[in-house]
Amino acid sequence: MGIMQHEAGKSYPNQVIVAVTQLEPAWLNLQASVKKTCKYITEDASNGAELVSFAEAFIPGYPAWIWSRPLDPMLHTEYIKNSLVVDSDEMRTLQSCAATNKIVVSLGFSENDHNSLYISQAILDVTGEIVMKRRKLKATHMERTIFGDASGDSLMNVATTGIGRRVGALNCWEHAQPLLKYHTIGLREEVHCAAWPPLVPHDGGAGSFSMSSDGCLALSQVYAMESQTFVLHATQIIGERGIEKMSTKQGVIMNSPGGGASCIIGSDGRVMTRPLDPLEEGIIYEELDFDAAVFARSFLDVAGHYSRPDLPWLGADTRQRKVVMVEKEAGEDVAKVVGWMDGW
Repeated sequence: MGIMQHEAGKSYPNQVIVAVTQLEPAWLNLQASVKKTCKYITEDASNGAELVSFAEAFIPGYPAWIWSRPLDPMLHTEYIKNSLVVDSDEMRTLQSCAATNKIVVSLGFSENDHNSLYISQAILDVTGEIVMKRRKLKATHMERTIFGDASGDSLMNVATTGIGRRVGALNCWEHAQPLLKYHTIGLREEVHCAAWPPLVPHDGGAGSFSMSSDGCLALSQVYAMESQTFVLHATQIIGERGIEKMSTKQGVIMNSPGGGASCIIGSDGRVMTRPLDPLEEGIIYEELDFDAAVFARSFLDVAGHYSRPDLPWLGADTRQRKVVMVEKEAGEDVAKVVGWMDGW
């Protein structure tokens, strides 16, 4: 087994065992969601995994009803109340579970921040520490009816973890955002956690191919080829429980059981794993050999030897924006409501 030298002097093996989930959420039930997440964190670690990735908004489940009807105030209120607060006992339970099992967890969740919602991701390290927390920069289409936008700090979406590898994350159609992808690649991640909702094959009709399991897999594969990272492509299942809970049977999408399409993608873009049935709950495991990533990057490194920063380059504002900024003025605190331009 090859050895990789960490910058702090520690040695880590070149091989890492990873796990990707394909699970049905405990729909709109925060406590049950945390319990189910911890169950699979523990199971993955017991099977030798050092890193596990969960789907988009796995806690408390992707809000499928938004694609069926423009408003559902009662369901929306229930969703807010069952979304995850970062500074909460529920998050501390998840952190403790990661620490107990000494596993890195890439968590997808609906974040409740004072009853405003955001599509968020966090990386919990082997110590349980939250080493990265971000929000989806721009909620997609109907998601904007319930979710807000992120701030510049969510661009910082890659962290060095206790397994000696830099792990990053993006949600869903963020994989179609060229500038966002390039910024993430520039942070030099090695494993990328791509979090998705339930996905089904394109039916050949008028629906968007880019929203299908085929189209979204293509986006994740292209990301792997562009970044030379291993991509953990995590999806979730919607079954009869979810369809009944969110009344999506007459909806445009997520109206019938299915949605599972999880896999692990190599650093050259090839799918490394066999698929589960779209309705089968399970975990997909793979041992990653990072020499393969070095080999791929020797051919193509878009943020390194294959870049031309003297010609096209990317600018980014990574500051967090707040609606209230407190400044010291003549010895007094002055609160200024500055809106979205805060920080300029």
